[in-house]
Amino acid sequence: MRVAGLQTAGTPGDIDANLRELDATLARAAGQGVDLLVTPELFVTGYDIGDSLHDLARFDAVGAVRNIAMARGVAVMVGYAEHTPDGLYNSAMLLDRNGAQVLHVRKLHLFGDMERAFFLPGAQPSPVVPFGGVRVAGMICYDVEFPEYVRHVAQAGCEALLVPTALMEPYLFSARELVRTRAWENQIYLAYINHTGRERDTVYVGNSRIIAPDATVLAQAGMEEALLVAAIEPGLVARAQRENPFLADRRMDLYRDMGLTA
Repeated sequence: MRVAGLQTAGTPGDIDANLRELDATLARAAGQGVDLLVTPELFVTGYDIGDSLHDLARFDAVGAVRNIAMARGVAVMVGYAEHTPDGLYNSAMLLDRNGAQVLHVRKLHLFGDMERAFFLPGAQPSPVVPFGGVRVAGMICYDVEFPEYVRHVAQAGCEALLVPTALMEPYLFSARELVRTRAWENQIYLAYINHTGRERDTVYVGNSRIIAPDATVLAQAGMEEALLVAAIEPGLVARAQRENPFLADRRMDLYRDMGLTA
C-alpha cells in the first residue's frame, strides 16, 4: 500500500480553497500510484481560526471529501471539525476510494485552552480496521504523545497508525524524536502529517514524516509544503514484532501489581 501525506499551510477559514487543494493533491497522488492520502489536523477549515470555526463546522465536510475521493480514486484520511447536537469534536475520517467510511476517530486528548474552548473530548479509542492489506488505526496530534494509547491500538493489532496533526512551536522534538519512538516501541508504521506556515499566533513546525516499524524514516519534510509518499509492506509488522518482541516480553503480572494495565 502506498501512503501519502499532505504537508500544507492550507487556506485558513476557506473551505472551498482547501477542498480545491485536496482535489489537486489527490490528482497528483493518483499519478504516483498512491492508495491513501493523509491530511493535517482540521485540514478542511484550518486549526487556529477563531470563532468562525463554529459556523464552518456546519459544512458537510465528509460529503464533500467523499465526492473528491471517488472522483480521483484515492482514499483519504481527512481532519475536520465535526458538528454534532452535543457540540464540536476534533475528528478525522478515513474514506476509501469508493467513498465508504473505513475509520472515524475523535481526538481524545485535547491540547491547551483553545481546543478545550471549542471541542468536546472523544470518548472512545480508535478502532483497528483492515484497509489495503494492513490493519490501521487513527489518532489526532496530541493523542500520539500518550504511550498508553498507542500501545492499546498496537495490542489490538494495528500495523499502521495514521496521525493528522497540528504541531506548533516550540514542540519540534515531537515530530523529530517522539513519533519515531512510538513506532519503534510498538513496531508499527506511523504516518504523522502536519501543517506548515502560520495561523494567527500559531506557528507550525512542519516536519511531517512516515516511519517504518524499525523507526526508519521512509519519507519526511522540513518546513516546506510537500507531498510525502512511502510504501507500507503487509506482513512487515509481524516480522518486526518477532525480531523486537516488546509486546511479547511485557511483564503483565508485575504491571498489574503496580496498578498499570498497558
